[in-house]
Amino acid sequence: MATDLSSLAALAADTAHDLTSEAALRGVYATGPGDTSLAKVCDHVHPLYRPYIEAAPFAVLATRGPNGLDTSPRGDGPGFVVVADDKTLLLPDRRGNQRIDSLRNVVHDPHVALLFLIPGVGEALRVNGSARISASPALCASLAVDGKAPASVLVIRVASVFFQCARAVKRSSLWDAAAQIGRDALPSPGLILQTLSESRIDGAAYDAALQARQAATLY
Repeated sequence: MATDLSSLAALAADTAHDLTSEAALRGVYATGPGDTSLAKVCDHVHPLYRPYIEAAPFAVLATRGPNGLDTSPRGDGPGFVVVADDKTLLLPDRRGNQRIDSLRNVVHDPHVALLFLIPGVGEALRVNGSARISASPALCASLAVDGKAPASVLVIRVASVFFQCARAVKRSSLWDAAAQIGRDALPSPGLILQTLSESRIDGAAYDAALQARQAATLY
């Protein structure tokens, strides 16, 4: 792979070979999906797919709204996304940063997608559907953790469910402990905040308090 970033940027700026139609795409991906790529798709949570959702402690929620697309990490104990029935998933909105990017998007456009990841498992599970936001006191209370109810719950109507093969996870060595890097190899949240706020935020103080604050405010 080329390592000269200026050359890569120049190549990326060339639009002469952009694929702008399905016909153009099929010119490059001529073989099309095989039977195994199509047969795995269900319009509901099949009994063989349900264990994936119930084992997953992490998912990425994709939404879209007036300002474009957004992806948001969601995580909790395995099964934190509840399979209410084979067409309905419940995603509690736990304590967060109050940006409510995903929820604001759902208000404008109900279409959502979820990508479930399970530690140690190469296959991911993909769910597409539509969502509404419920603040029902009874529903929120039923999904409380440590006595703390979520502020709201995404009630997701399932449109399609299928597994994603393990190639991406294998190429990335995502679950390989030897591939992990130390946290200090990357800029800290405090440094980022101090720099982008032009020192309005004390980065060192933010980092010093971060772990204790997160532990105290998970729910």
